[in-house]
Amino acid sequence: MAESTTGPAINITDAGAGAATFSGSESRSYNYFTPKGRHASVYEDVTVDVQPDPKRYLLQGWLYAFADGTAGYDESWTKMKSSDWHIFRDPNEQWHRTIYVRQANTERQIQQALAIANSQNVYETWDTSWVKCVETHVSAWMHPEYGLGMQVFTPAQRDAPTNMINNAICVNAMDKLRFAQDLALYNLNLSEHIPNFNGSEHKQVWLHDPVWFGVRENVERLAATPDWAEATFATNVIFEPLCGELFRSQFVMQFAAPHGDFVTPTLFGIAEYDYEHNLAYTKDLFEMLIDDDEFGAENKRIMGEWLTHWVPYSVAAARQLQPVWSQPKQKILRFEDAYDRAKQRFESILQKLGLELPKEVEL
Repeated sequence: MAESTTGPAINITDAGAGAATFSGSESRSYNYFTPKGRHASVYEDVTVDVQPDPKRYLLQGWLYAFADGTAGYDESWTKMKSSDWHIFRDPNEQWHRTIYVRQANTERQIQQALAIANSQNVYETWDTSWVKCVETHVSAWMHPEYGLGMQVFTPAQRDAPTNMINNAICVNAMDKLRFAQDLALYNLNLSEHIPNFNGSEHKQVWLHDPVWFGVRENVERLAATPDWAEATFATNVIFEPLCGELFRSQFVMQFAAPHGDFVTPTLFGIAEYDYEHNLAYTKDLFEMLIDDDEFGAENKRIMGEWLTHWVPYSVAAARQLQPVWSQPKQKILRFEDAYDRAKQRFESILQKLGLELPKEVEL
């Protein structure tokens, strides 16, 4: 009978999972984190602590660093400070599965709408003045959406300090990029179904039409902002209500149907829904920073500085869009009335955050 092989002695240590003793550690189910509600949601189970940091579990510090010596997810990448960044939870509870399901449903809705529109050739009933607007200005809107998605929110989601904030901003980036792609594909579809529709005109309009200079400058300045929280705040709290919703809701959604177009509002309505849930996470994030016992007052002061800096750019961009309202044949809504709605929306967002517009800033 062969002798059994003897190896090195097994040494039991406390390095294994479950070795720590704490309240609830003997239970068959427990959390290493404090859930927002009574019980942890699926979103929290798959999101919280996915990216640990030196304040949570990485006792040895970050395992990697950039060439300048900055390691991991550095909290100095924003002027905002928090007693605990890990408190934040996305109110939309977005994680990988929910993201894919929502985006798939969105694309399915758009494809179904386009399939019916193409089969019925509904574009024949569009007013010619509106066709020109869609060819130029409506199609041009894909450019700021792409810029915000790729150059603002994509870098911001990498720089934010926790996985919960990363996820929320990443979804924001995906929404923007998907909508930009939707508009590009829609433009190609119209080029195939509307005679003499110039599918490349929107690029020249974006680059050379003065009505878009302000929007382009605003987006380019946002893209050049290194502070991820400032970029998110300046986009979702300032630019979106004053420029984004102004164009999407107060122009496209108001003017399309009276000119025979029931297709374009399908795309833009989805984009407005996107903004609603992205505004929800933005509101919760900055409320957390304002309500911080240690840093709240200073955070609020800095947000006031951001308002002073960014509001004038968005106001100028919005006002430069005014000529677009005069181009459709049917004058559904005056620009002044549309802009009043945008201002009211912006002011309501500030009120919900407990912020006031600095006295030196005019809308």
